[in-house]
Amino acid sequence: MSVRIVSIGSAVQDVFLSGRVLKPVLESAGWDMELPLGSKLEVDTITFSTGGGACNAAVTFARQGLDSAFMGRLGHDPAGEAIVKDLRREAVATDLISYSHQYQTGYSMILLAPNGERTILTYRGASTDFETATLPLQRAHADWFYVTSLAGNIGAWQAIIAEAKARHIKIAANPGEKELEQADRWRELLGDIELLSLNKPEMQRLFPGDSPTDLARAASWQVHYVVVTDGPHGAAACDGRDLCWAGIYDDVPVIDRTGAGDAFASGFVSVIARGGSLQEALRLASANSTSVVTQIGAKSGLIRAGQSLHEMTINCEPRG
Repeated sequence: MSVRIVSIGSAVQDVFLSGRVLKPVLESAGWDMELPLGSKLEVDTITFSTGGGACNAAVTFARQGLDSAFMGRLGHDPAGEAIVKDLRREAVATDLISYSHQYQTGYSMILLAPNGERTILTYRGASTDFETATLPLQRAHADWFYVTSLAGNIGAWQAIIAEAKARHIKIAANPGEKELEQADRWRELLGDIELLSLNKPEMQRLFPGDSPTDLARAASWQVHYVVVTDGPHGAAACDGRDLCWAGIYDDVPVIDRTGAGDAFASGFVSVIARGGSLQEALRLASANSTSVVTQIGAKSGLIRAGQSLHEMTINCEPRG
């Protein structure tokens, strides 16, 4: 029997603009991009795609052979139609989508520098319209809920958790900035979450630790499965018994970093939801993320089930 995962959260229309004019500048605080006001700048290419954390994850799950559905809010507009078309083409169920009468579909303009760094101008639109009444949770037959940012709506998180507890549905959480701004309130929900995935700075807002392994160990006392990513430095994961860590899957030329975090988290969940090991989950997650950054768009490079993966060094020890 196939595992059914419902991805809950945002979906947006992405438009990528790339070209030499979007030249990155290395400042003391990191990469920056300078665009002179009042000028007209020509770009080399434009790419239309769809994205958003839950939308991206739903496609990973479908490509991995899981029974995947998307639950989110769209507007009645061409961007919403493009998202539905993309999801259906990827065999993601769309019957749990609802429509906002107040907002348009979320939209992002992504200025993509030649080195893969980017500046994103985003209109979140309907993806912020997460009131409890708009989530068709009772129609969501699932083994897992994969929940991304709900625009900081803790009430919506509580409703999802209550429904999941009542129906024995496991929750994998990849919360966003708006949730983590309410760290104390959000931390109270952790006892009802099966799997938590965050990057290092995000996890440091919830738990003490200087490294991904320290953070994964600390978080695992409250959450069964924990995964902490650290960009090109790899990731760590813990299941309450074992603590594992790994570097990157491959050192590849980076074309676009958009969606790399979503690809990692959803790849990890794909394996855990099927009963796989931490090592298997870290390998698929790392490979999925690596593949995504080699192409423009958050979903183009997502790995399909059966695709050959090479071995990678993964170290493990008892959590202690």
